[in-house]
Amino acid sequence: MSTYFDSLETRSRDEREAAQLQALNAQLAKNGMDAADSLAALAGLPVLRKAELSARQAENPPFGGLPVSNLAHVFQSPGPIYEPGGVSHDWWRMGRFLHACGIGQGDIVQNCFGYHLTPAGMIFESGARAVGAAVLPAGTGQTELQARAARDVGVTAYAGTPDYLKVILEKADEMGFELKITRAAVGGGALFPSLRQYYADRGIACLQCYATADLGNIAYESPAQEGMILDEGVIVEIVTPGTGDPVAPGEVGEVVVTTLNPDYPLIRFATGDLSAVLPGESPCGRTNTRIKGWMGRADQTTKIKGMFVRPEQVAQLVAKHAEIARARVIADRDGEMDVMTVRIETEASDPAAYEATIVDVLKLKGRVELVPIGGLPRDGLVIEDMRSYD
Repeated sequence: MSTYFDSLETRSRDEREAAQLQALNAQLAKNGMDAADSLAALAGLPVLRKAELSARQAENPPFGGLPVSNLAHVFQSPGPIYEPGGVSHDWWRMGRFLHACGIGQGDIVQNCFGYHLTPAGMIFESGARAVGAAVLPAGTGQTELQARAARDVGVTAYAGTPDYLKVILEKADEMGFELKITRAAVGGGALFPSLRQYYADRGIACLQCYATADLGNIAYESPAQEGMILDEGVIVEIVTPGTGDPVAPGEVGEVVVTTLNPDYPLIRFATGDLSAVLPGESPCGRTNTRIKGWMGRADQTTKIKGMFVRPEQVAQLVAKHAEIARARVIADRDGEMDVMTVRIETEASDPAAYEATIVDVLKLKGRVELVPIGGLPRDGLVIEDMRSYD
């Protein structure tokens, strides 16, 4: 098996950016938007959030008026959100990840992602087809039958959530079956180091990807296991939660993705997930940008004194005062009462200057603390809930 899925994985930065800009402008044209002169111009376009997409779909079903083409499937995810699916070569770009896992011609993949309504099962099946592997479309549940099928069919690889493979392996042990699984491609949940080691101790190399139903594959691990490498078919930005403003390289922020799939052109789609860019390139030789993987949720909406405070409101507070660099809302308790503190990163010296704006934007009164520029953590949090619910 070749080390790389294709030559795109080892392009120079200039080659990749030029190709992505051309593809981006094709996507913008499909959406009736003006062409961009650089990838950085994306930062000036609006962010599309899942709630907005859901509202658009309710008004204009099923896809909210987006220019979908070459439709083969329609899926439904919780929300509900409807996603299109295609059958052209590796429509969700999952083959690149499976290839990095060492899965290919001659392998039989037990695909334990769901096939009912949601697209995960088809996403991984499409990827298996792209690398020439056969698929046992197992879905979830019926663990005894899963273990028996894995033995009878001679399954060599697993695709599914990180923890379910362990359930199958333990059931096979209980039934006295010897399985041939040596590789695992996982997603949809946390792959804890102890679980990865459990698989390694059983001779199974386990790698994880970061994908969504809307976007397909966004990033994936290689055997180097140093961060997640961005897929070649997406443009990823890391922005301050609640805004579309890119953070400084290495800082934690919300993952915003533009997909270059011409059949479903999503522009600046906010995933609601937190991550950060890793410096440098992967030791495996793939040259695309790496991210740290999933680092929590960007939707930090928190109820304080019975009122919801959202990241978008914190962004509005910052925007109303040119001298504010950043702000952070902290929810805590004083006895049985909620208290709100707003920490503002600024060179200003009068906390009272911001009290009226805080009430106007956040709809709550709170303590104001001024901190020097650089005084707030760069961890992606704009709302921090310090209350204990024990």
